Amino acid sequence: MTQTASQAPYAVPDTQGMTPMMAQFFEIKAVNPGYLLFYRMGDFYELFFEDAEIASAALGITLTKRGRHMGEDIPMCGVPIHAAQDYLRKLIGLGHRVAVCEQVEDPAEAKKRGSKSVVKRDVVRLVTPGTLTEDDLLPARGNNFLACLARLGADGDGFALAWADISTGDLLVADISADILADEIARIDPAELAVSDRLADQFLETRALSAERLATISRLPHSLFDSEAGAGLLRETFRGDVDPTAFSRTARAALGALIAYVADTQKGISVSLRPPRLEALSAHMQIDAATRASLELLVTQRGESRGSLRSTIDLTMTGAGARLFAARLAAPLNDPAAINARLDTVSALLERSIETDSIRKALRSAPDMARALTRLTLERGGPRDLAAIGRGIVQARALAATLATFPDCPEGLKDIAAGLERAPQILADEFAVALVEEPPLLARDGGFVAAGYEAELDTQRRLGSESRKVVAELQAELVDLTGVKALKIKHNNVLGFFVEVPASHGNKLLEHERFIHRQTLANAMRFTTGELAELEGRIARAQETAVEIETAIFARLRDAVLRESRALVAAADAMAGLDVAAALATLAAERGYARPVVDQSLAFAIEGGRHPVVEKTLQAGGKSFVANDCTLSAPETGDGGQLWLVTGPNMGGKSTFLRQNALIAIMAQMGGFVPAVAAHIGVVDRVFSRVGASDDIAQGRSTFMVEMVETAAILNRASRQSLVILDEIGRGTATYDGLSIAWACVETLHETTGCRALFATHYHELTALAGPLARVSNHTMSVREYRGDVIFLHEVVPGAADRSYGIQVARLAGLPAPVIARARQVLDLLEAQGQSNPGSALADLPLFAHMPAPASPPPQPRDNPVAAMVEAVRPDDLTPRAALDWIYELKKAAHADGDH
Repeated sequence: MTQTASQAPYAVPDTQGMTPMMAQFFEIKAVNPGYLLFYRMGDFYELFFEDAEIASAALGITLTKRGRHMGEDIPMCGVPIHAAQDYLRKLIGLGHRVAVCEQVEDPAEAKKRGSKSVVKRDVVRLVTPGTLTEDDLLPARGNNFLACLARLGADGDGFALAWADISTGDLLVADISADILADEIARIDPAELAVSDRLADQFLETRALSAERLATISRLPHSLFDSEAGAGLLRETFRGDVDPTAFSRTARAALGALIAYVADTQKGISVSLRPPRLEALSAHMQIDAATRASLELLVTQRGESRGSLRSTIDLTMTGAGARLFAARLAAPLNDPAAINARLDTVSALLERSIETDSIRKALRSAPDMARALTRLTLERGGPRDLAAIGRGIVQARALAATLATFPDCPEGLKDIAAGLERAPQILADEFAVALVEEPPLLARDGGFVAAGYEAELDTQRRLGSESRKVVAELQAELVDLTGVKALKIKHNNVLGFFVEVPASHGNKLLEHERFIHRQTLANAMRFTTGELAELEGRIARAQETAVEIETAIFARLRDAVLRESRALVAAADAMAGLDVAAALATLAAERGYARPVVDQSLAFAIEGGRHPVVEKTLQAGGKSFVANDCTLSAPETGDGGQLWLVTGPNMGGKSTFLRQNALIAIMAQMGGFVPAVAAHIGVVDRVFSRVGASDDIAQGRSTFMVEMVETAAILNRASRQSLVILDEIGRGTATYDGLSIAWACVETLHETTGCRALFATHYHELTALAGPLARVSNHTMSVREYRGDVIFLHEVVPGAADRSYGIQVARLAGLPAPVIARARQVLDLLEAQGQSNPGSALADLPLFAHMPAPASPPPQPRDNPVAAMVEAVRPDDLTPRAALDWIYELKKAAHADGDH
């Protein structure tokens, strides 16, 4: 378990006998408990005591000692300032929080106060997992949310969750009931969850959240969650743009705590948050945490992005587009009108493929304007952020011009174009002449303002970097003035710049009032002039003056950006929306996805549906996916409520079939085309998936217990508009117990819930329910057997499986041949005598250890020309004529094989 700094109040020890520096350290540490203190000392951030021990272990750096405290050595380690970001990234990734303590005065000022005075230091920023703004600390294609959870009243059922991405300014809030709290937190997936200390203790006691989620919790004082204080902060922060009464008391408390916490971590620097958006949970499809994991929407069950639905279908070109894509995939819409508006936008881009390709090429180099704007707001931005804003404006205006060429533009594209057109061209024009092509990272380094933008800056630069040329020009002027061609301007460390002439010409310069005698040598005389002395001073100050001028220019340009922040945010949002729509259009074109019909009905009819992830994986291996239909609409009315009982062997494709239909519904309601020939989907309010086996050892729950908990949540929360997919319910307990539970679940889904459902099972007895339950129908995964081998066709057909083919699958998995032979012997006896009294039937079997050895090794299967031909054929590569010829050849091979 990772060691973390204690969040308990830090007691300041008696400072008697301490050095002033250590006394200062303890005072600063005392007001920042729970943080690793990066204490600035010269060119290093130093850590002491427990902080040093934790950081040394986490970062793999050497733990040293510095002085003694209370008779013991003081542990110490440090990181250089120039590499601090790399170390911060690692510490934050491990869940630590860091207080950055800087020197806030010039060390020379401290010396003036006396030899024992210490340089003033203070914490300038608290770095936590949820308050990151730097690009190299943030996920480029993902949000980094800080969430605050409020609950008013000791036993209140209602919660409110406010969450913000500090790097983009997004701020949302929702009122949440206790039963879906964990699910909504899983959807948002905050990097940091701030709660009151009281609520944190309740979660630890009740285990209402997972251990992984509890590890992201930051404890805040309970007094911070006050609805009246929250209302005041909302008025103060958004200056009348927000009416606090539009939010519940609990939501005001959550928003107020979040705003206060952000302000505390930034130490007085204003954070540009957007006005909070109230999210109605009924507006999007509810997907619980177990279903998200089962369907592998954003990450796989191994916690990896690769192999998830998002990684397979996200073709966005920008970081902002990827974040919006993930948000839409995590929360599909429930409003058919809004869904169809998104689909209209995708369709328009799909129809104009040439323009869409051009749009995507332009987006490939588009900067992340929202994050650049936030860094500038927080005074952590640099010249590259200004340049990013300028490039973003140019690209936004160009994209708006491209969209203007679309005929009959749908409303969605019109809104995107309007947002793009808000990008302030005057700002881009200013940056085009003000900034060099490739500016440095930091403004303090200078060199980012283009030549010709500021005359005085050009002069200072010329003095600093072209001093030789300036001196040469002055030398030529003095030669013309005096007529002494041997006059030279030279420099040394004693005199600085000086004029030198041969001794024979010295009298001429002595008689000239412009020259001041400095030194006489055997063969030369040296002089200075007022211009030369001034030039020397200007050259000495030139670099410093140039940086000061550039700093002022940077501040002026930054202020210009902040004045246009609303227009820039609108343009950035529009660019992200265009990126998502263009990505979905490209996805549909490249993979043959179809536009779904989405309405308010209870229909669910998929023709030729495919699993997008499995299909992509098979195509990468040169194989094709077997598409299947799924109709959960009533045949007479087209309405919903059908329940398919799906039987068939393991490895037959049941789980893939179940999941693909849930994924098609999610993709349709996020506003995308779907992997099918055609699809008609009545809006699904909730998707539930209970596929696969897992346990929860940390919570003390077995695999079967987890299965029952998840099944209970489905049966208690599913509505008639829901889509439920269940796989192998009841398989974790005794046969008759499991069968009884599965039977009762099917009846409940049919009689009580009435939802659209797919129920996969190996309990073949359940297929009898298709008789008495009108909306239940049997379907099975088609297979073929050939000489003891099972061939999976991955095709869903009407009917019920006659058996499960478990022994054949076990043989494919590599179970030893004697085990397979013994299993067949037991199975044959059970099937012959029935299962009414399996104990007595099995008692007649000889023990495995005493079974006679086979008289001879089992015969090796000979070559099968039919199977070889089937394996070698690529149907997609055959013309109709070639396919007919192949069928004749297959028939000849079958006859020839039968003659043997």
